[in-house]
Amino acid sequence: MSVLPVLNRRSRLFPLVFISVTLLLSAILFPACSSDDPPARILVFSKTEGYRHANIPAGIAAIRKLCRANGMLMDSTEDAADFNEKNLRRYNAVVFLSTTGDVLDPTQEAEFERYIQAGGGFVGIHAASDTEYGWAWFGGLVGGYFNGHPDIQDARLTVEDHDHPATRHLGKEWKRRDEWYNFRDLNPSAKVLLRIDEKSYEGGTMGADHPMSWYHEYDGGRAFYTALGHTEESFSEPEFLQHILGGIKYAVGDQKRLKYGQCRTPELPDPTRFVKTVLASELTEPMEFDMFPDGKIILIERRGAIKIFDPNTGLINIAYMLPVHSEHEDGLMGLALDPNWEKNHWIYLYYSPLGNKEVNYLSRFNFVADTLDRASEVVILEVAVQREECCHAGGCIEFDEQGLLYLSTGDNTNPFASEGYAPIDERPGRGAWDAQKSSANTMDLRGKILRIQPLADGSYICPAGNLFADKDVHMAAAGPTPGPFPAFHRQPAASVVLG
Repeated sequence: MSVLPVLNRRSRLFPLVFISVTLLLSAILFPACSSDDPPARILVFSKTEGYRHANIPAGIAAIRKLCRANGMLMDSTEDAADFNEKNLRRYNAVVFLSTTGDVLDPTQEAEFERYIQAGGGFVGIHAASDTEYGWAWFGGLVGGYFNGHPDIQDARLTVEDHDHPATRHLGKEWKRRDEWYNFRDLNPSAKVLLRIDEKSYEGGTMGADHPMSWYHEYDGGRAFYTALGHTEESFSEPEFLQHILGGIKYAVGDQKRLKYGQCRTPELPDPTRFVKTVLASELTEPMEFDMFPDGKIILIERRGAIKIFDPNTGLINIAYMLPVHSEHEDGLMGLALDPNWEKNHWIYLYYSPLGNKEVNYLSRFNFVADTLDRASEVVILEVAVQREECCHAGGCIEFDEQGLLYLSTGDNTNPFASEGYAPIDERPGRGAWDAQKSSANTMDLRGKILRIQPLADGSYICPAGNLFADKDVHMAAAGPTPGPFPAFHRQPAASVVLG
């Protein structure tokens, strides 16, 4: 009888002991299985706007199998709309699998920049370097841009780094068959993992320093790229798959949570918040516009029309027709309001005057009661030009916050005889085809961005920091600019910010 109560007590304690031991073993054997440390998750993106590789389905399947075998989760998409903060927060790394062309719009580009800056990872495979040529940030992230390739052939790779997970499994050399890319615009901060021996195949254009795979930390995140993987057979090769897996593991890193508070790229507003309203149509070669404090808009057309748009009436009227030389590309090219327009009613125009004098004027005018006072003109700067031939006229005017005026000038050179090369033609009578006279000449104001500080008397000062000018050069009003200038022999009447 006395034994039974003891057995009963033990039977009640046994489940508690069993559960405690089970929990302890679970904590020891499976330390990563907690709500605070979920499995790594990657997104494979394979949208193409150019050449489409036939191996993309095999690549997606192979990466999915790799992830499943290594405790990672994977999603795949070709929908660029998935590049938004809410969705990207789910992923430790994004894989661009043989993407080509412009695959993201500006809003999506900004979202991806913010993702990387928050600590996200990037993996580029093969044609990822043949993507987004107009997005310099992306080129820096990938580490370089595609620049052609020879036929598929066998070649020998040299392993430069055996400590990285993408190459740890390889020997000193790796011989395989693939499509071997040449590159341009390589990011010097990238650390090379594989180089190709150009002596081992035909078609290399980069010499002894021809990388094929690399990695680097970039703008807050981690990036890995490999040019390998053109053939469908690549995605069944154990060594290549281990190479890809190591790159993914590097990009995933230690799985820290993304920190969007450290992003530099601002969030772009939702485009659906905006409504496009057409204010004016059927304009004739509009060049520039500016806005008055009362909301009216002033705009210019190359043939000399100065127009005013009144938002209260919705009408656009010609305020003044400025006589201009409008042959080739010359004419009325630049417009800006003075920063103190409400007090002085000054506007600035850059135009080609009629007459035999081959110059362009930067002039200041009074603009009162929606019309130009032609008699008030003060010619601030003359830019000597040639009018024998077109092209490349230009004259955008802008003021900065300090009241400094910027004027961009065209190089005044015909480019159509140089067949895509720099327009250099030193033969007699071919000056109109030779940009050495203008953009390449530090003593000529054409093909430059000029910066001056206009003064009330119509003169100006060249601010400190301008190129090719003494400090605080002061020029008299309406002082003509001599030209063309012999290079390096004399100071021009206005100096350039950028040449």
